[in-house]
Amino acid sequence: MAHTVAEPCVNVKDHACVEQCPVECFYEGVDQLYIHPDECIDCGACVAVCPVAAIFANDDVPEQWKSFIDKNAKAFQGTHADDCKCGMCDEATHVATGQLPKSAPK
Repeated sequence: MAHTVAEPCVNVKDHACVEQCPVECFYEGVDQLYIHPDECIDCGACVAVCPVAAIFANDDVPEQWKSFIDKNAKAFQGTHADDCKCGMCDEATHVATGQLPKSAPK
């Protein structure tokens, strides 16, 4: 089971979680950080260091933020909606480049 970054991270993007991640599975989008679901090893190291309590195991995401599970997964799929704000789409075609840019520690 992967982890998901939820609403408290939107427009915050603190990098404490990025620095703690042993497999570098965090990627930075336009408005938040994302966790690659295939790269996450579910160690939970990021959860405790998140200053805004935005990271949850998918089974533990609070009801009001369940949509972030899908938002996180879609950030790593090949085609996005016209209003996509993941930060990785080719604006002309709305086809994903395959990866969000790796999040660099601040």
